[in-house]
Amino acid sequence: MPLSSLGPRVLLRRLREVMARPETAQKKLDTIVTLIASNMVAEVCSLYVMRPGQLLELYATEGLKREAVHKSKLRVGEGLVGTIAAEAQLLNLADAQSHPAFKYLPETGEEIYHSFLGVPILRGGVTIGVLVVQNRTSRLYSEDEEEALQTTAMVLAEVIASGELEEVALAVAADVAHVRSHHLRGNNLAEGIALGHVVLHEPRIVITNLIAESIPLEKQRLEQAVESLQENVETLITHAEGLRGAEHVDILESFKMFAHDRGWLRRMREAIDTGLTAEGAVERVQNDNRARMLRIDDPYLRDRLNDLDDLAYRLLRILTGQVGTAAQGNLPKDTILVARSMGPAELLDYDRQKLRGLILEEAGATSHVAIVARALGIPAVGRVQGVVDIVDTGDPIIVDGQSGDVHVRPPPSIEQAYAEKVRFYARRQAQYAALRNVPARTLDGVSISLSINAGLLVDMPHLHDSGADGIGLYRTELQFMMAASFPRLSVQIKHYSAVLEASNGKPVVFRTLDIGADKYLPYLRPIKEDNPAMGWRAIRMSLERRALLELQVRALLRAAAGRELRLMFPMVAEFSEFKAAKEVVERSMAALKARGYELPTSVKLGTMIEVPALLWQLDGLLREVDFVSIGSNDLMQFLFASDRGHARLQGRYDTLHPGVLSLIREVAMKAQAHGVPLNLCGEMAGRPIEALALIGVGLKSISMTPAAIGPVKSMILALDLQKFRNFLDPLLARPEPTLRPHIERFAADNGIPL
Repeated sequence: MPLSSLGPRVLLRRLREVMARPETAQKKLDTIVTLIASNMVAEVCSLYVMRPGQLLELYATEGLKREAVHKSKLRVGEGLVGTIAAEAQLLNLADAQSHPAFKYLPETGEEIYHSFLGVPILRGGVTIGVLVVQNRTSRLYSEDEEEALQTTAMVLAEVIASGELEEVALAVAADVAHVRSHHLRGNNLAEGIALGHVVLHEPRIVITNLIAESIPLEKQRLEQAVESLQENVETLITHAEGLRGAEHVDILESFKMFAHDRGWLRRMREAIDTGLTAEGAVERVQNDNRARMLRIDDPYLRDRLNDLDDLAYRLLRILTGQVGTAAQGNLPKDTILVARSMGPAELLDYDRQKLRGLILEEAGATSHVAIVARALGIPAVGRVQGVVDIVDTGDPIIVDGQSGDVHVRPPPSIEQAYAEKVRFYARRQAQYAALRNVPARTLDGVSISLSINAGLLVDMPHLHDSGADGIGLYRTELQFMMAASFPRLSVQIKHYSAVLEASNGKPVVFRTLDIGADKYLPYLRPIKEDNPAMGWRAIRMSLERRALLELQVRALLRAAAGRELRLMFPMVAEFSEFKAAKEVVERSMAALKARGYELPTSVKLGTMIEVPALLWQLDGLLREVDFVSIGSNDLMQFLFASDRGHARLQGRYDTLHPGVLSLIREVAMKAQAHGVPLNLCGEMAGRPIEALALIGVGLKSISMTPAAIGPVKSMILALDLQKFRNFLDPLLARPEPTLRPHIERFAADNGIPL
């Protein structure tokens, strides 16, 4: 089936002419499918439009029975058309009826057609329809024919989305979506509640012309724009080196790598060859990437596609002259930032005094921007599908970082309820702030050390703002995760030195790299593991890649010159692993001393207690270590053989299970007997009721998020510890799934705020 002499570019122009006619939407669609069939020398051309309920409805056809229009419907995933919509991929078949997904619709009369070519109609990577051509002859369509139909589908998507087919139900639904209230749900990234008004991180890019007049001219425009993009990234890197610190430079280095990606550039040039403008080519390739991204579960691959998505938006802004993000504009004082995706360096560009919340379509809890949002104390929700397409700048919006709820243009009742929540939260925060310099001491005089968990330089101000005693866990892997390549020795030294300087003499416990499981390095390809949480990660990886550990240890030793260094190893499962890691430290110290470098005044080494096997080696371990820290997150999932990220298992096993508390009590007793300081740095330490239980079983040092210091300290100040221990001890022998109701009752009876 050769292409008609009309050619794709002529077809695109004729489509635009049809859209300008003063005709009904149905008449325009009927003309469009006829034009496409003629241009493609096809006996059938059919247009299916996505309707509410994930239904694809036949909206227009040339070649099939006209009475099937608006009657034939297929669900997403049903039939060939539904398969194309579900997978967002074209389907090219020589014999459609032999395909396992083929579904016969008798009302259409398509049984006489064998060859089939269908492409998704994509808007922002989301399927909004399917365009199909068919012929009686059994043959595969050529690559040129595939390109022509994909380009036509893209223009048709722009036409539909622009509202030019305003009588089409899809366009009407889109218009309504920008008026009515919406309740969306995503994943909570950073706790807190915020009411405010939408600011789109990237103002909507309006592409006014998709059809090329001159292909050579459009290729020249693309080359110039790409060159400008690459120069801009270089400028950003130079600027970041002076202002932001090493981790932000590394983030931008990853953009640089993708900005020079030859495959990405080649696909855009090929799209121009089909008759699109440079802007149209960028959007065409971006649509394809986004469609793939929405169907990928692997966080590593999604992040890589997110980088390309971000670059595409930057390139479109250059081509259209709409350069810059909302960070450069005037922000309302109650800004709720909404974006498909964004990098952490971009979030740091916004005025923190005006930024109230963050909503993202793509980011997950382990993404870099989520980590920075938590460090800045900004309520954030991620994986909120479709939010960008239904909001406009200035819309009222609510983000609930506790539950993951997002309310777009909320009704008065919802807005009033959340406003009261925010007022209550603000009153509580003011009360906690007043306790900042008050020692965390129980009513019967027992002092409890409260530290924070950190992992970025932007976390450091919280150490003093919260009144914490120190940093009980500094996650060094975050610097590595935010880098485009493995951080050099000088970069690591600079980073660790800045952390120690910012701590102003308060103790900092650095944890060596805890990579693996759900934490990936962009430059270290993850190996496929059936159970990565229990696989090649943390100290196991570091001891096998000894040079990696040695480099980090040397950087930490040099950064702590003249000061105390506290270093902790993660995921230790047996005593020999600690000894091997300790030997690395000792050899590194000897090597640095031989070269004349100043060493720390003291080096204290410890381990995480998070692998159950270590519990039966505690006596030997405690004779060798300077301190230990319980990692309750991993310890809990290993104790109960329960993946803490598994949706069906969340909440199934309680941290206040008597078995868990008894085990922690035993660890605390052994640590005390050996005179070894013990800390707990898991999530349970940051919730007042769990912190109460931990103190009750003997812990005197816990580490948590900065925002949890106030509530936990408030609980401690109202606690008679001995009275609580007398209450708790008999309960630990009970065969119950949780002691939570009992502890809650004790707190209520004794005026302890939880």
